[in-house]
Amino acid sequence: MSRKEGMHFFIKYIGVMLMFVSGIILLPVAVLPFFPEENKYLMSFFFPFAASFLVGFLMNKTRISDDCRMTVADASLVVVASWFFAIFFSSLPFVFGKILDFPHAFFESASGWTTTGLSVVDVEKIPRIFLLFRSLSQFFGGLGIVLVVVSALSETLGMTLFMAEGHTNRLLPNLAFSARMIIKIYFGYFIAGTVLYMVLGMTAFEAVNHTMTSLSTGGFSTRSPSIGYYDSIPVEILTIILMFLGSTSFNAHMLLMGGKVGKFFRLSEFRLSALTAVLSIIMLTCISHFYMNNSLEYSIRTAVFNSMAALTTTGFSTTAFDRWPDSAMLVMVVLMSAGGQIGSTAGGIKLERINVVLKEAAWSVRRKFMPEYMANKPLIVRAEGSTPVTAELFAEAATYVITFMVFLLIGTLSLTACGYSLRDSLFEFASALGTVGLSTGITRFDMPPAALWTLTVGMILGRLEIYVIFYAFMRIFKK
Repeated sequence: MSRKEGMHFFIKYIGVMLMFVSGIILLPVAVLPFFPEENKYLMSFFFPFAASFLVGFLMNKTRISDDCRMTVADASLVVVASWFFAIFFSSLPFVFGKILDFPHAFFESASGWTTTGLSVVDVEKIPRIFLLFRSLSQFFGGLGIVLVVVSALSETLGMTLFMAEGHTNRLLPNLAFSARMIIKIYFGYFIAGTVLYMVLGMTAFEAVNHTMTSLSTGGFSTRSPSIGYYDSIPVEILTIILMFLGSTSFNAHMLLMGGKVGKFFRLSEFRLSALTAVLSIIMLTCISHFYMNNSLEYSIRTAVFNSMAALTTTGFSTTAFDRWPDSAMLVMVVLMSAGGQIGSTAGGIKLERINVVLKEAAWSVRRKFMPEYMANKPLIVRAEGSTPVTAELFAEAATYVITFMVFLLIGTLSLTACGYSLRDSLFEFASALGTVGLSTGITRFDMPPAALWTLTVGMILGRLEIYVIFYAFMRIFKK
């Protein structure tokens, strides 16, 4: 692709993404008839909507050749720019509504679109139209901007962008049909979750918001104590189910929809997630019961919910983490870093990469003590079939794990330089980089600007899986 063609392609498809984002910005005004006292915020959403749509519409008028082809770096640049503009324009309603200044509004918008859930607003005080806006940004951010608009792209270009956004494989032969199937599945979950939350006692507004942020593994809540506000075991169970569905890969959902339950339970990522969850629940229960002197019932309940919230990178909570001992905090950091399944709405390193590294390590040990013909190469069971752990697959997984840990170290050091303790810095940046949203309480409106931007960068890096941003910068410097 020539430099001129590349620029035309970049402009056109950024325009497509911006028109989609403009629709998301306008959606919250639908609640104004139910909350007429908030009509004064209409223009706070209309002006960013109009600006985003107009800019996108004009950019989409750019002509590109039918045989246009792009590299991974080209696609990565489009994806990164799309997410940046989505976060930027979505921050404007907070600014125009005089809810937040720009740095804090950008942080809140980034936390929404990246499905992180860290927040600098008091959810008990801000208008409900902004609460819904935050939840909508998480819902569509979890699905992915590219995935939602991919039906507007050609098959070739759409697939390249689809892969660049972090999705692994198409589900069906036709990419646009695959995208529509994913959206139908999640909207089905959304309707079911909303109804069940209302049955369990939530208002319609609370049910809609919590369903969207559970499925997107985002964790924004309409209550300051999060899910702990409701103090309800049924609500916690439903939330765990929705969080699990959100952290499950799109391909695995197709197995469930197709009735292939047995094959679903044989998936390597599912088995590793189940094992990790069981071990973490046991450890957190023991720490809570024996070290913190909590009742066994309370310890089990707290361990189950919060470990699942961390592993699925959702970020809901039922307790305050600033009172937890270091041992429990370390378990949570590991869970937040591990994350959910590849191709899901969850963040983190992703369980498949960890599984590949663990299987390769185990195979290397066996090979030293067994005859070569007996040490069979390990397999990863995916929705599309079993895949051997090749040297290339291991190298990709190990490289990403190392890269993630390096950024975790850099971010932690940056927060300690802002005056926070090592414990708080590690937990908070692991939460940002894993797009989790759990906090020890240091993420506040009055936190230092350097810390605010450190967490913002961490959230974006985590959502776009680091390499996408690397490829985008490679494209910029190359041209």
